[in-house]
Amino acid sequence: MHTPHTVVVTELDVERLQRVLDLQGDGAPTEHTEALEWKLSKASVTSPEAVPPGLVTMNSTVLFEDEGRGEFQQVTLCYPKDSRSAPGRVSVLAPVGVALLGLSLGQRVELEVPGGRRRRLRVVAVPYQPEAAGHFHL
Repeated sequence: MHTPHTVVVTELDVERLQRVLDLQGDGAPTEHTEALEWKLSKASVTSPEAVPPGLVTMNSTVLFEDEGRGEFQQVTLCYPKDSRSAPGRVSVLAPVGVALLGLSLGQRVELEVPGGRRRRLRVVAVPYQPEAAGHFHL
């Protein structure tokens, strides 16, 4: 995954995501858990109250463009246990989920998806972000 910019993550998200990684740690690490661990280790951590409204945090709804295809998709970034509860949810352990976490409006990320294909995603909008809505404990 190529991320040439600073990734920002909230203190609460880091704490919860570390628990997710600890639970996943019972088996051999996967490419996705390793990618999330790497991203968290490089992230700038901030308080939920200091998060800018265009940042993709956990439980945010994000509209992104797949620049290679010119297609737009809207998803809600969620924890693995919540990813199957409704359509349009993507787990933070999925390649797209790891890639979107911590990006801001207008930022791009390049990632490799299963099958060896490369995708270049650009954050177009963040229609819902828990912190901007005052929902600090989702």
